[in-house]
Amino acid sequence: MTTNAQTRADALREALATRVVVADGAMGTMLQAQDPSMEDFQQLEGCNEVLNVTRPDIVRTVHEAYFSVGVDCVETNTFGANFAALAEYDIADRNFELSEAGARIAREVADEYTAASGQQRW
Repeated sequence: MTTNAQTRADALREALATRVVVADGAMGTMLQAQDPSMEDFQQLEGCNEVLNVTRPDIVRTVHEAYFSVGVDCVETNTFGANFAALAEYDIADRNFELSEAGARIAREVADEYTAASGQQRW
């Protein structure tokens, strides 16, 4: 674990031990509310994880919406980024690509909100 990652992990443990840590809510519902097209889904209707690479702007706005109202941490858009779920779309080989993209987007937005407010976000 890098120093920054270790520092964030330590801060999260401390926060969990001393206060209520507020997490985000429904990722899928928020994504669907932005009405992505079949093209955005690469013709894989309902595969929200594909949006991590085709429409990272949509995924980013979901994280921003939650952080802007004060949540401490957000989930990544990777709920279905596993071999079994992606195999249903015949794209299991994209597991790493979609997982990494989803994690990167969440980390970037959390870091931006941390820098802007001085309050650690995860």
